[in-house]
Amino acid sequence: MKILTYILLFLLPCAAVATTPSDTLPTADKVTGDNYYIANDFDSAIALYEAVLASGKESHELYYNQGNAYYKKEEMGKAILNYERALLLAPGDKDVLFNLSLAKSKTVDKVSEPYKIFFVEWRDAIVNMLALSSWTAMAIVAFIVLLLSLLLFLWSNKVALRKSGFFVALFSLFVTLFANYAAWQHYDRLTNRQTAIILQPSVTAKSTPDKSGTDLFVIHEGRKVRISDDTMKTWKEIELEDGTMGWVPASSLEVI
Repeated sequence: MKILTYILLFLLPCAAVATTPSDTLPTADKVTGDNYYIANDFDSAIALYEAVLASGKESHELYYNQGNAYYKKEEMGKAILNYERALLLAPGDKDVLFNLSLAKSKTVDKVSEPYKIFFVEWRDAIVNMLALSSWTAMAIVAFIVLLLSLLLFLWSNKVALRKSGFFVALFSLFVTLFANYAAWQHYDRLTNRQTAIILQPSVTAKSTPDKSGTDLFVIHEGRKVRISDDTMKTWKEIELEDGTMGWVPASSLEVI
C-alpha cells in the first residue's frame, strides 16, 4: 500500500491541468458576422468578430473566420495572425493549417521550418493532434484507469487478473504522463505567448532599441518571430529561425 500511496502523491498534481478558454460564442453575433462575410462585407464581419473577442469569448472558429476575412482583404499579416491564434485552440485543424499555408505563400519572406529530429517531429505531431481540453480529459480518464488497475493488481487473488492489472496500470501510467505533458505544452503556449507576427509591409531590425541603431536585416509582413526581450514598451527584441536577433518597434508586430 505504501507504493500505491507514493504513486498517488506523485500523479495527483499532474492531473490538475487547466482547461481551454470557452468555445461558446454569442451565436447571433457570429452568425451576423458570417452573413457579412458571405456578402463580401469583410470590414463589417471583422468588426463583429472583434466585438465578440472583446467580450471575452474566443474560439478557433472565430479566429479562423476572421483570418479568412483578412485574407479576402489581402491583409496577409493579420490573416496569418488569426490563423495562428486559431491553431493555439485547435492545433490539428486541417482547414486552418491549409489556409495558413496559403496565406504564407503570399508573403515576401519564404521561410522553411527548422529541422527537427524525427522522434521530436513525431512527438510534436501527436501533441498537436488534440487540444488542451481533450488532453486534460484523457489525463483524468487514464489516471482513474490507473488507480483501478492498481487496486486490481494489489487486491486480486487471481494471477491472471493481477497480471492484467499490472500491464494495464503500466499503460495507463504512460498515457497519464504523456497526456499531462501534452496538456502542459498547450497550456504553456496559451499563457506564455512569446511569438508574434510582423504586421507592417517591411521592418528593419536594429542593433539597439533605437532608430539610430545599425540596420541588421529586413523582414516583411506575415513573418513569424520569437520575442526574446519584452522588457521595453516601444521596442521588442526578436529572434528568427536561424537565431539571428535584432530590435524592432513594438508597433510593427502583434503577439499571437
